[in-house]
Amino acid sequence: MSRSAAVAKRVQYAALPYRLMGKSRTEVMLVTSLGTRRWIIPKGWPQKGRAPHHSAAREAFEEAGVEGVIHRRSVGSFPYQKRLKNGGVIDCEVEVYALRVLRQSKQWPESGERRVKWVSIKEAAETVQEPKLSTIIRRWAPKSGD
Repeated sequence: MSRSAAVAKRVQYAALPYRLMGKSRTEVMLVTSLGTRRWIIPKGWPQKGRAPHHSAAREAFEEAGVEGVIHRRSVGSFPYQKRLKNGGVIDCEVEVYALRVLRQSKQWPESGERRVKWVSIKEAAETVQEPKLSTIIRRWAPKSGD
């Protein structure tokens, strides 16, 4: 059995923060990762005692300072490799939950460590580097009013 087959993928939960701009335009918020500074969506490990969608909403507040209405059903999942501080790598599967942003704070727990930006759905899909996340954003778009 190969090493990758012997190690189960770890699960993370992510929020896809969005806001409605008028009747026909939807924007998505992206945030920079801590290590590589790539544009990503807020994500993190499951939190004991919290439902997956609530864990995703918590990550959105900690990493991007946004709060709102989190959808209970995942809009999809994507694989990625989490780089650890010790140089190791863990294979993860990230469940994504749409979050309609109602409030955006000026200060939040990781505001000094990350940048955030609002972009169109098309730009968000082109900016993220995980191909399956790009597909999720594009597929989800028609359901969100864009």
